[in-house]
Amino acid sequence: MSELTSAQKDKLMADLQLVMADAEALLSATADDASAGVSELRHRVAASLSRAKNGLLETQAAVIDRAKAAAKATDGYVHENPWKSVGIAAGVGLLLGMLIGRR
Repeated sequence: MSELTSAQKDKLMADLQLVMADAEALLSATADDASAGVSELRHRVAASLSRAKNGLLETQAAVIDRAKAAAKATDGYVHENPWKSVGIAAGVGLLLGMLIGRR
């Protein structure tokens, strides 16, 4: 899956805002009566939720793919440069130990 584009992010945010607006309208409509309009509004809310959920699932998949790629790149670097990796890990450990020891 490719990176999430700005247009996709904007579409997802618009879908989430639409869900919120529809949910507020549903609450307002059901407070007074249970007419046929309420059924249509509930259908709109369900459709909006479905679109938003699909967008969030796509975003989650994109984030997982990027995380896997980063882990694979890190693993490759560590295998190619084992001593550098050990030195970096030791340095980070030393700094964290010093920071924790100061408290």
